[in-house]
Order: sequence, then structure tokens, then C-alpha cells
Amino acid sequence: MKLIDMMHIAIFTALMAVLGFIPPLFLSFTPVPITMQTLGVMLAGSILRPKAAFLSQLVFLLLVAFGAPLLPGGRGGFGVFFGPSAGFLMAYPFASWLISLTVHRLRKVTVFRLFFIHIVFGIAFIYLLGIPVQAFIMHMDLLQAGFISLSFVPGDLLKAAASALLAIKITQALSLSDTMYTKGG
Repeated sequence: MKLIDMMHIAIFTALMAVLGFIPPLFLSFTPVPITMQTLGVMLAGSILRPKAAFLSQLVFLLLVAFGAPLLPGGRGGFGVFFGPSAGFLMAYPFASWLISLTVHRLRKVTVFRLFFIHIVFGIAFIYLLGIPVQAFIMHMDLLQAGFISLSFVPGDLLKAAASALLAIKITQALSLSDTMYTKGG
């Protein structure tokens, strides 16, 4: 692995940590908080190559597992992987990898395409892994867990849009792509 790839992994691992310092929003009917870290997952997938995107999230989760209080509310430690958020957290590396894999197969990446990719391979994929684990851990019906998770959709759509715009601007500013990212829709 090249030094530049390791630097990118470290930067996006650090971004996830910084996003973890933004206080979580807990809703009265679910122990799974609304956080800004899914924004970091989508950004990593949009900007980094697939392997680096995956590793940035994996390193972040390893830091959390070893006790670093990097999740919103200062949570950390191996125990978080046995709580209601476990499936959502474990989906982070794979969602980031899927986003990156999809983005890097496109000839042109626009804000609208990236937004759609974030919805399908970011939000929907994270829900696909997170909701069943949440239902299992909380001893609730899968449909009930899915219904509870609907409350996260508006915020996640905003994060998907914000990360699409940010990814386009960042890659254009840093010239990280070979004209793959375009300004238009």
C-alpha cells in the first residue's frame, strides 16, 4: 500500500472520530441515536478508492472496539458491538466500499448520481444490516424495527445530499479525480 493511501485512510478515520464528537440525538422510542457519522461513511466511499474506503472505516471501528470513545456521546469499547447500533456500525466499512466501488466504475460522477449512490449503497445498505441486528438485540419484530428506523430517513437523506455536494467539491478542489467528477447534475 502506498503512503498516500495510508494518509487518506488516516484522514477519513480521523474525520469519523471528529464526527463522533457531535452530540447524538436520541429519540424517545429507540436506543439507536441519530449521528453524523454516516456522513463520514458516504464521504469516504465517494472520495477514496474502494480498499482505502473500507480500511478507513475498519480502522475507525477497531479504535472503537479497543475502547476509544469515538462514537457520539463518548461511547466506545467492545460492548457497543453487542448493542442496538451494532449492525449499523458493522455496515460502515462495507457501505463505504460499495459506494467507492460504484463511484469508481462511473465515467462521470454528478451530484445527482452520487446522491442516488449514497441512498442505495449507503443508507439502504446500512439499514439492511442494521435493522435486523437491532430487532434481534432488542427482541422485537423485524417490521417494528424497520418502522422505528423510518424516523432516521429524513436526516439520512440530508446527509446523503450534503456528502454528495461535499465529495464533488473536495475532489474538484484537490484534483483527486481524472475529471470523473462534474459540476453539473
